[in-house]
Amino acid sequence: MSDRLKIYCVNIKEYVDIEGGETLLDVYGRIAGRVGFTPICARVNYKTEDLSFPVYAPKMVEYLPVESDSGHRTYIRSLCMMLYKAVNDCLPGARLQIVHSLARGYNCRVTGGDVTLDERTVERLKSYMKDLVGRDIRFERKERLTSDVAEIFRRQGMDDKVRLLQTLHDLYTVYYRLDGLCDSYYGQLAPSTGMLGVFDLQLYKDGLLLLGPDPANPSEPRRPVSQEKMYKAFTDYLRFNSIVGVSNCGELNEAVANDRTAMLINVSEALHNNRIATLADEISRRFNEGGARIVLIAGPSSSGKTTFTKRLAIQLMTCLLQPQMISLDDYFVDREHTPRDESGDYDYESIYALDIKQFNADLNRLLAGEEVELPYYNFSTGMREYRGNRIKLGDRSILLIEGIHGLNPELTASVDPSMRYRIYVSALTTIAIDDHNWVPTTDNRLLRRIIRDHKYRGATAVDTIRRWPSVRRGEERWIFPFQENADAMFNSSLLFELGVIKEEADGVLAGVPRDIPEYAEALRLRRFLSYFAPIGKEYVPSTSLIREFIGGSSFTY
Repeated sequence: MSDRLKIYCVNIKEYVDIEGGETLLDVYGRIAGRVGFTPICARVNYKTEDLSFPVYAPKMVEYLPVESDSGHRTYIRSLCMMLYKAVNDCLPGARLQIVHSLARGYNCRVTGGDVTLDERTVERLKSYMKDLVGRDIRFERKERLTSDVAEIFRRQGMDDKVRLLQTLHDLYTVYYRLDGLCDSYYGQLAPSTGMLGVFDLQLYKDGLLLLGPDPANPSEPRRPVSQEKMYKAFTDYLRFNSIVGVSNCGELNEAVANDRTAMLINVSEALHNNRIATLADEISRRFNEGGARIVLIAGPSSSGKTTFTKRLAIQLMTCLLQPQMISLDDYFVDREHTPRDESGDYDYESIYALDIKQFNADLNRLLAGEEVELPYYNFSTGMREYRGNRIKLGDRSILLIEGIHGLNPELTASVDPSMRYRIYVSALTTIAIDDHNWVPTTDNRLLRRIIRDHKYRGATAVDTIRRWPSVRRGEERWIFPFQENADAMFNSSLLFELGVIKEEADGVLAGVPRDIPEYAEALRLRRFLSYFAPIGKEYVPSTSLIREFIGGSSFTY
């Protein structure tokens, strides 16, 4: 074997000779015809890097397409910087905030600078972005002393980023420059604007909706879907964040440094209490009018459905109702009859993993006043059992049914709609890292699940990360399409929770070996957590929803 410097390219399964200091993009240029696609980023020793990464030592390199998870995140971040450039140049003095993912896109707000958002303004911004694509301008990766970067951002009016940098205390900071404009992102960007030709920008509510490529057809932008209830749930919490003065990571870190932690926790928990009490009052009103005998509580993995259900039950008791709880998990079919997903694994996210016929039969018997023996699903044996758990509804009884499929019409097709009240629970994270870096709800839930599975189910972070793509596919197919069917939405996120779970999650993620693919995701999550100052658990009440994941709950699970 030659003594020349080499990298191992996973895509072509060969070693490639390189010159020290060549970038990943340079190397790709020599093997492009063999890779078979145009990469947007790459993994270097299972760490995601941008294509400007210089190689000075032997590495294992895998080039990633836009369709990969890392590639998609890179594409969207790059689109965001291109939108920032358009707003900066077309609307002087305006402030761009990329608030959260919604309606299959990214909800953005533009304020200040005497801006009136209308179709004409949106078309102007979109046209400017298309011009940037045509000019194929490089995203230049830079790294300088944090004090110098903070001064750059201060001159650009980006006080949110200055505040964040001041709370992180890093000596050096990575940022990007696009045609003279600077910004920083939680992750790498594309090589240049010429790669970002597929997007759309639309007027949405009081802001914008930025849409990236459609995963099913990457040559076309995604089409938005209506999510009116989800939008209201987000905006309600954004107003709450504004009132308590903590809307981004820098402000949260400052609050921790200024000993405001207890106040933030108490106010956030009070908001949850208030929302649960309001839901209980509405359910009680409908019950007293002759409806709402069944409350269906649905939501994706690690959204906190179980604790929410228990807290709702307590609140309903104060309304003089007698809640009885049923878990949909106990209606799983025997494992041998469970459908399988595309990978051949058992698909517990499928509604057909449940015995819908038996579930509806039991519900209707209960509503008719009969006594019913509920099943118990033994996850160890993969079999349904009956252990003598019999229930019968009284005059003031109300059923609380918790499970991911609660909003799917097929689940309760034989039940009178007036008898149902449906609640969607999810961790709709409303705190941002800064104006241009939001906190994905998916990442919040994944971190919750990593901690819970490690603490209570004997699973490593590797196990949870490896399983997560299958969970996400199931959610996209079986949960998210039905979320707008809900009568009400409950946001289970807590303003302070990422600070509380930071150290425990980081410790579990640190155990992921460096020589497996899951290391890339573990490293990404650890970097994300590094933005948040740690918050101690001592002020978190035992009834808090986050206790379901970190332990110390007064509820039994």
